[in-house]
Amino acid sequence: MALFKTHSSSSLATLFVIFLSSFIVSSSNAQQTLIPLPARMQTSKGFFQTDSSRLFGKHAAKGISYKIDPAFDSSKPEGYRLVVNGKGISLKAGTQAGLFYGKQTLRQLLSSQGVPYVTIEDAPRFAYRGLHLDVSRHFFPKEEVLKLLDVMSYYKLNRLHLHLTDNGGWRIQIDKYPKLTTDAAFRSEIDYMHWTQKDSSRFVTKETPGSYGGFYTKQDIREMVAYAAARHIVIVPEIEFPGHSSEVFVAYPELSCTGKQYGTSDLCIGNEKTIQFMKDVLSEVIDLFPSEYIHIGGDEADKTSWKECDKCKALMQREGLKDVDELQSYMIRQCENFLKSKGRKMIGWDEILEGGLAPEATVMSWRGEEGGIASARMNHDVVMTPGTYCYFDHYQADPETQPLAIGGYLPLSKVYSYNPTPTDSLTPEQCKHIIGVQANTWSEFIPTTSHLEYMMFPRALALAEVAWTPQDRRSWQDFKKRANANIPILQKRGFNPYSNSTTVEGTMNVDNANKQIVVTLDPEAYPVELRYTTDGTTPTTSSKLYESPIVVKDSATIVSAIFRNGKIDGKPNMLRVDYHKAIGKPVHYNMPLNERYPAEGESCLVNGYRGGLSYQDHRWQGYLTDLDCVIDLGEKTDIHSVSSRWMRQVLPYIFQPDSVELFTSDDGTTFVPQGVIPTRIPEAVMSTFETFTFQGNWQARYIRLVAKNPLHRNNGDTFIFTDEIVVW
Repeated sequence: MALFKTHSSSSLATLFVIFLSSFIVSSSNAQQTLIPLPARMQTSKGFFQTDSSRLFGKHAAKGISYKIDPAFDSSKPEGYRLVVNGKGISLKAGTQAGLFYGKQTLRQLLSSQGVPYVTIEDAPRFAYRGLHLDVSRHFFPKEEVLKLLDVMSYYKLNRLHLHLTDNGGWRIQIDKYPKLTTDAAFRSEIDYMHWTQKDSSRFVTKETPGSYGGFYTKQDIREMVAYAAARHIVIVPEIEFPGHSSEVFVAYPELSCTGKQYGTSDLCIGNEKTIQFMKDVLSEVIDLFPSEYIHIGGDEADKTSWKECDKCKALMQREGLKDVDELQSYMIRQCENFLKSKGRKMIGWDEILEGGLAPEATVMSWRGEEGGIASARMNHDVVMTPGTYCYFDHYQADPETQPLAIGGYLPLSKVYSYNPTPTDSLTPEQCKHIIGVQANTWSEFIPTTSHLEYMMFPRALALAEVAWTPQDRRSWQDFKKRANANIPILQKRGFNPYSNSTTVEGTMNVDNANKQIVVTLDPEAYPVELRYTTDGTTPTTSSKLYESPIVVKDSATIVSAIFRNGKIDGKPNMLRVDYHKAIGKPVHYNMPLNERYPAEGESCLVNGYRGGLSYQDHRWQGYLTDLDCVIDLGEKTDIHSVSSRWMRQVLPYIFQPDSVELFTSDDGTTFVPQGVIPTRIPEAVMSTFETFTFQGNWQARYIRLVAKNPLHRNNGDTFIFTDEIVVW
């Protein structure tokens, strides 16, 4: 894959002018597209008539004032004050950054009628407002990075985290180690997952027929850094240490514990050449990137090779390191000390906590919020980026309607619901260490720029408002309108956002006092015509229009659909609701719950709540063993149906059970088998749900359900997930 030619300064200027003109709003209600929402805003009737050339030309136009004010609040370096009225436009800030963000607000407010009268006092909630881009698994050319920087600045995002190295390929020119790009930047095929699963998966040279890959030259990096800086964006580079480094060994196998090109992904920490390699590479990276932070990865080290390596064992003995976790921490401290000597700060994924956190490190908390909370309690700065809310490689709608993704489910509303500051777990002083939030786009399943934009947008708009707008100013229903209004703006700019959402989120509220379940339907698109049925049939134009929550006293299969021009648009959404006989009854588990996926604990399977499309929504209970549980109905009860629903998502190793077996009992000791149902899902299916339903006429007090985990898969590390056991 050939590298793209470098832009000239004049062509970059032309590109930015085109970019600005593409964002002019034609609606008179231009403020309805404003993202992120300002901290304080008052509007009044009227428009100051102007156009883009007067607002953003080289010379100040009459009635338009942009001013750096030394008296502006110094605690808000990115803040600004904007006043638009009949006299003109006045924009004041204490810094160039504040002035820049005020101009972005003006760009969003500008309509065909001019700029609406408004008074805005604004500053960001967080200093670090980031997007992450993995360019290793799939390489994205410089032009796409520049395009992304443009749109980031428009929505006031200010950090682009570039994941430059990983086992998919090395993506940055390093003069002292030229083989990193000649030997480890191109592979034998574009399909990353297919490539990794082949025994013959190898790196090749650029000249090899069918090669795929690329890297950024130093000139490319300088250009991207300058382009970002002009938009008050900092590019944070990431070079992986010590794990995720298998591509390094293709070029320099002596840095592996085995001395071989393939077979391990961890750098040999006991080898003095490894420490020198780290210093040499980071020296060249520091020369290219002025970022205060340099990201060193630090995540998912396998550590197996270190246990068998004589050099690593000798280092551990010499340094008094008791285990391989402390060996990793030794490497991380070496990184931090070197970066400190160069006047930089180290940031890494939350695994850098293992074995003891380096003294002044900043943590990116991705495995939930726990790592971030622990770090803040130790007075370390934290950027929150938990997968549940911030991983844009997850599905954003029903997987059956979407391109293949790694798994998970992260709709726009879920991103927007995130509050990066866990005030219930941290003191006010500790909360100050939460310096920002970042969304991550890992590219294992994202081979093209078009697909990349589809996964990033409009979810990046939700992240932008989470990062900028005060928590008490945010409203999903209001944001939803503005996000939908921005989709055509993005399209006009040449982006490919997910633009035709037919997702309808169904929220259940189990009302035990009235023995009912209240269901709220929330379409992601706006405005829409939403119709529904409760008997499982597909809605038509004569079906009931959704206007208020639906009350279910017993059971219902709610099918909702968005209608456009008299026809259903996309796949209807289905939600099964049951206020059944086992709700609220005691459950005994004959095996321990998995500590990672307990959902809401022992009551989860009989609380009336159904899980959604994500196994991380706290409705799905996960097991690495068989499920074996007993429900006590309290008295002998007529039973006609027992059902359970199971998830299948092959990529994160979630499979439905091989079989489910039902037993009943009167005394809780002697159980009578009532049948076994095997799975019916074909092996080729990647993502689906399967319901196992037993029907009969029984009388019993106790119900026992046993679901067989297909432990023969994935070397036994296989999950099964269910959300509710429904008894009628």
